[in-house]
Amino acid sequence: MHMIVKIALIVGARPNFMKAAPIMKRLRELKEHFSPLLIHTGQHYDDVMSKVFFDDLNMPKPDVYLGIGSGSHAEQTGRIMLELEKTFLKEKPDIVIVLGDINSTMAGALAAAKLCIPVAHVEAGLRSFDRSMPEEINRMVTDSISNYLFTTCEEANQNLLHEGHPEERIFFVGNVMIDSLYSVKKISGSSKIVEQLGLTDTDTVKPYGVLTLHRPSNVDNKKALTDIFEALAVVAKSLPIIFPVHPRTRKQIQTFGLEHYCNMVSNHDHKTSTTRAEFPGRLTCINPLGIVDFFKLTSGARLVMTDSGGITEETTVLKVPCLTMRDNTERSITVTEGTNVLVGNDPQRIIDGARKQLSRDFSAIQSPRHWDGKASERIVDVLLKIKNEL
Repeated sequence: MHMIVKIALIVGARPNFMKAAPIMKRLRELKEHFSPLLIHTGQHYDDVMSKVFFDDLNMPKPDVYLGIGSGSHAEQTGRIMLELEKTFLKEKPDIVIVLGDINSTMAGALAAAKLCIPVAHVEAGLRSFDRSMPEEINRMVTDSISNYLFTTCEEANQNLLHEGHPEERIFFVGNVMIDSLYSVKKISGSSKIVEQLGLTDTDTVKPYGVLTLHRPSNVDNKKALTDIFEALAVVAKSLPIIFPVHPRTRKQIQTFGLEHYCNMVSNHDHKTSTTRAEFPGRLTCINPLGIVDFFKLTSGARLVMTDSGGITEETTVLKVPCLTMRDNTERSITVTEGTNVLVGNDPQRIIDGARKQLSRDFSAIQSPRHWDGKASERIVDVLLKIKNEL
């Protein structure tokens, strides 16, 4: 008789959901081997930022919802650890899987390790080498106490080996985010977001750009955010820019009095809104989008501008030019093998970078190795092999 392994999968924010969905699907297909338990910490507590992603990814409702909400890094991490410890003691998982680099990732790893529950980290070994980034601390701490390290690229393997992790605990499985991307691609034809935003002439899509911003280094500093908007105002004179605004970023725009850079449009008004092209030099700010609409928007863009790591991976696979408004990245493979260029938040670098990226053709580039939609299968294959260790 097969031993059934109880696996707790910890999610807390949108990037986690994209990584967890294909793993959950594969684990549920092997119910004779695994009993997966989906735990949502509630780090993203807004339905717009959370529930819609579960719906779009066709993910099951979480088995446990902790409802942690916002707070400082210490408050949030501490509350997640307290609640996860109670959950682990009650549910007694055989292994805990954490994903990415958010506070829920580190808190889940710490809570499990303290209870001597083995930890597997999906997306291990990524390093920006910038300890001012909270995510870098989360990555380093999580890897240091994880028993199984699942990596997206060979560079991550090397980072872990240099830090002294044993080779037999490192598994190069590829990028599970891309598994979700391929799944979403199959259903993205149902999205009407491009038409709703007035970005089409009959059957032709007008050239447009997409912007996302959420990192504190960009949105919590008035000068940095103003510099970015000044540069994007220049780019937007010739290329309409659609900006799905994170709730926290929207609040900062209002706090700093920078609304004049934006044409604010609510999602309910898309069909009746004036098209972005009639507002040269301004950003069209809309509410956050579900994964299907966001995929449709980014996959058709001439240029994506972001400070997100995950989006740079998506644009690499989609072969869409990307500007990253950061001075470093933990996903350097998107620069060396992909479509990504780092420009920081310097206005001239952003303007020059946009012009250069718009002139380039990435249609011939190949996706990095193992970014093929099968990473979740490789992860579960490893879990099958290590069952006897658990």
